[in-house]
Amino acid sequence: LCYLISLFPGSHLHHMEARNETQISNFLLLGFSEEPGLQPIIFGLFLSMCLITVFGNLLIILAISTDPSLHTPMYFFLANLSFVDICFTSTTVPKMLWNIQTQSKAITYAGCITQIYFLILFAVLDIFLLSVMAYDRFVAICHPLHYTVIMNPRLCGLLVLVSWIMSILNSLLHSLMMLRLSFCTHLHIPHFFCELNQMLQLACSDTFLNNLVMYLAAVLLAGGSFIGILYSYSKIVSSICGISSAQGKYKAFSTCASHLSIVSLFYCTMLGVYLSSAATHSSQSSATASVMYTVVTPMLNPFIYSLRNKDMQGALKAFLGKETLP
Repeated sequence: LCYLISLFPGSHLHHMEARNETQISNFLLLGFSEEPGLQPIIFGLFLSMCLITVFGNLLIILAISTDPSLHTPMYFFLANLSFVDICFTSTTVPKMLWNIQTQSKAITYAGCITQIYFLILFAVLDIFLLSVMAYDRFVAICHPLHYTVIMNPRLCGLLVLVSWIMSILNSLLHSLMMLRLSFCTHLHIPHFFCELNQMLQLACSDTFLNNLVMYLAAVLLAGGSFIGILYSYSKIVSSICGISSAQGKYKAFSTCASHLSIVSLFYCTMLGVYLSSAATHSSQSSATASVMYTVVTPMLNPFIYSLRNKDMQGALKAFLGKETLP
């Protein structure tokens, strides 16, 4: 999985520790609770959610790849989203489970930078893919006659490729800017993973430029994508309202329902994290809220798409039927 490399202190990134002014060896991830009695419960809960996320999303990818009727732009983007969700959860949860199992809270400096890199990468990729899926639904409903011409395989591949490139560059920028900071001796992170904002608060050197880039990226990438999604759905709603039959309206809306549910869940939980953090100034509440978009949302995506989509249900039954045949 994506984050396993950072579990090993002897990785090729470990030499970055030496460049830090304070010669950092480890950060401490405080997690959710210091109570020893709660650790097995937390371990079991997060292990279950991680396994459900990985196997649920993997099942979606396999069902789409094996069913020719699902080889369409919408399901191509969904398969990519499922892959990103597997990586997103794998960036944070395995390290937390490892720390609980070994009764250690330590994470290396190189591990922290690696975790921040992949966390930002997959979070931004999620945002871009949700935007691309909104555009796909916009074309399908507002320009149905030209759908296959507009959403051709070349454009679909290009949209995913551009999403990856922009996400990689954005994540690389944040990670490289973290390397220029020096840190104080108090290296306790009140979270279950290395979160960019929490790391900036621990820095002793000037973080003005880091904060500026962080908020600019949030406004341009997340805000811009959200505006694009809102615009797409405003056009979709106006097109659906123009359909005369009630059955036609229902059919058009049902193709968007799953995507709209995931968009709402992802953006509402992410917004909830920052609002709860700003309102309470509590790192503990921020850590608890962040579980929603880093763990819970990727876990729910397969259920939302499989429960609300008859084509996906048929593909899953066909795939599972093939697997159970002798």
